[in-house]
Amino acid sequence: MTKPSSYSINRRLTGLFDTDDISVEDQDLLEYGQDWTRFYKPDPSAVVFPRNAQQVRDLVELARKDHLGLVPSGGRTGMSGGACAIDKEIVVSFQKMNAIMEFDRDDATLTVEPGVVTANLQQRAWDEGLFYPVDFGSSGSSYIGGNIATNAGGIKVLRYGMTRNWVAGLKVVTGNGDLLELNGGLVKNNTGYDLRHLFVGSEGTLGFIVEATMKLTGQPLPASVVLLAVPNMSDCLKILQVFRKGLTLNAFEFFSDNAMEKVLSVSEFSRPIDTESPYYVLLEFERSDKTALERAEASFAKCLKQGLLVDGIIASSEQQNKQLWQYRERITESITSRTPYKNDIAVRPSQVPSFLRAIEQVTSRYFPEFEIVWFGHIGDGNLHLNILRPEDWDVSSFKTACDELNHHILDLVSTFKGSVSAEHGIGLLKKAYLPYTRSEREIDLLRNLKQVFDPDSIMNPGKLI
Repeated sequence: MTKPSSYSINRRLTGLFDTDDISVEDQDLLEYGQDWTRFYKPDPSAVVFPRNAQQVRDLVELARKDHLGLVPSGGRTGMSGGACAIDKEIVVSFQKMNAIMEFDRDDATLTVEPGVVTANLQQRAWDEGLFYPVDFGSSGSSYIGGNIATNAGGIKVLRYGMTRNWVAGLKVVTGNGDLLELNGGLVKNNTGYDLRHLFVGSEGTLGFIVEATMKLTGQPLPASVVLLAVPNMSDCLKILQVFRKGLTLNAFEFFSDNAMEKVLSVSEFSRPIDTESPYYVLLEFERSDKTALERAEASFAKCLKQGLLVDGIIASSEQQNKQLWQYRERITESITSRTPYKNDIAVRPSQVPSFLRAIEQVTSRYFPEFEIVWFGHIGDGNLHLNILRPEDWDVSSFKTACDELNHHILDLVSTFKGSVSAEHGIGLLKKAYLPYTRSEREIDLLRNLKQVFDPDSIMNPGKLI
């Protein structure tokens, strides 16, 4: 079937949207047609900016009638190609649906449109004396709709869990054009299948989120950050157990020394610890009482005595807390120019050290010239494996080599009964790898679910399954 031209699509869209809410400009098609993946050439036919749910429904009706693919677009901070439009689809940007609609103090919820930036939701909750705890390095640019669609995790999953835990209700427009209100913010609603949770993590393949009611919690007590130099990856879990025994941990992260070097190379920062080490652990603990700092120091001393770490620093101020977090949060930014091939994988936390060793052995065997940057949320078993493109390789050759290597890596994921995607979703990049985590029968059931909600396959076509 011949795909309609951008001019033809634009003409049809003008009946649904004001001219200011449609673009076929080359720069907009490039900008809105891709996410951070950078492995796919964007090729959308148009970008639209709906302002309300009815416009989304009208667009779905048009798309069904004219067999047009629709790709949702939020802050485009995804890592799996889930927001890439590569086949003349219409990009549906929720940039202009960005209202915080209602705060309910009694229910401790915020109702928002999908284009609300995560950090803005966090700030509004804080201003109301409450807390939205899902946080990550891209919170200043990601949208809450995208967070929900990918079930985003981040740096405090150890304490607070994934985005799914904080979704009290959703309004969605399905591929049928139905507007569904799911759960309505209820705490208890034991009336059969909870369709709300089907849309959390569905990557826009069943429908588009047009409104979300998000749970909030009480503001946390002040916290302190600890950065530790760790010579052996296998000791990280022992350190976790020592600190967890005496403290309430909000986060427990790790990163490799070359990740530290990459951050130092793009920033004005100096090394926070004099002793260099192959790995670093960054943890955050709640200062629940006057003795919490003493317990942290005692935990540090115990680990030092046991040879689990060689050096470290405990932040002495909120400013230093933020500074230490920067060494972890700026890693992604620092390696972007090297077009990293990212694997966002997960195993049970107890398996992390042995899994990491196995991955490094496989990589060095097949592609010893590749540089690997490790970081991740070791407290919940989520590892970010970043293979950096050699500077004398073109992107296409590099991706081909990484795809080859990936089968060996994901064989290990399957052996360890892990996940090929811990928090970034499947998108385009990992679609071929879904069978390493999901059975053939499970994937058949996923296809059947998509057929129910999106019979014409117009919602983010080609992604996930």
